[in-house]
Amino acid sequence: MRIDPEERQQLLKLARASLGHGLLSGVPLPVALQEWPAHLCEPAASFVTLRRGERLLGCIGSLEACRPLVQDIAENAYAAGTRDPRFAPLRSAELAEVRLEISVLTPPQALSAASERALLSQVRPGVDGLILEWQGRWSTFLPAVWRQIPQPSDFLGELRLKAGLEPEFWARGLTFYRYQTITFREDALVPAQGTG
Repeated sequence: MRIDPEERQQLLKLARASLGHGLLSGVPLPVALQEWPAHLCEPAASFVTLRRGERLLGCIGSLEACRPLVQDIAENAYAAGTRDPRFAPLRSAELAEVRLEISVLTPPQALSAASERALLSQVRPGVDGLILEWQGRWSTFLPAVWRQIPQPSDFLGELRLKAGLEPEFWARGLTFYRYQTITFREDALVPAQGTG
């Protein structure tokens, strides 16, 4: 999916408006699909991340493309500010200090690997996001997380911990998927590495 700079600005405005609306009303901003370009109404998965400076305040998203992108962004923006279990819900007074970042995901690609070494040989640091699934548990890290965890083995260990597993855990049936993102934020509209 191509999203030009003007559309990125509009999507960021939508995310902020939905978060602000939600903090006052308790529900995300309804999206009028007819007011958006057709390609932004196609099903797509996204994450919305909230920060104050470098401090994470919330991050919620979808891994499957199951609703129109603009609706997914509006709902995830509201959820990131109110439903991320790691953080207290935002208050309306904090909204002006928050900077939003949107990541639009490519469809996940299954990775086949018999060992951690084989898996990591297929993952591109700084480019690929990673999804882990194991017996009903799952976790994901967006490509942006490589900035905080640049070593591939540490990245994978933290991903396991996030899923409630031991950092060195490996077993038959452990499944991984990789994906890329188109990422843009309010303070700098710069595409993420590895995206077109």
